[in-house]
Amino acid sequence: MAVTATPLTSTLVVTCESGVTPAGDPVTRKKSFSGVRADATIQDAYDVATALFSLVQDQVLEVVLSSNSELADE
Repeated sequence: MAVTATPLTSTLVVTCESGVTPAGDPVTRKKSFSGVRADATIQDAYDVATALFSLVQDQVLEVVLSSNSELADE
């Protein structure tokens, strides 16, 4: 039997460096964007993340796209 996956929703999580501590260690923060369209390409998701964070001049360290799908046995 074949299993099919139906895309449901995706979440984009961006980790960025927003400064340094007095000791010189980097300060990182994560921002999540839920409700990303299931049919969005990975390139589109990455482009949106980098464009948004270029507005606040934080250095993007990591972009994660987490997708949820419903699995069904055909």
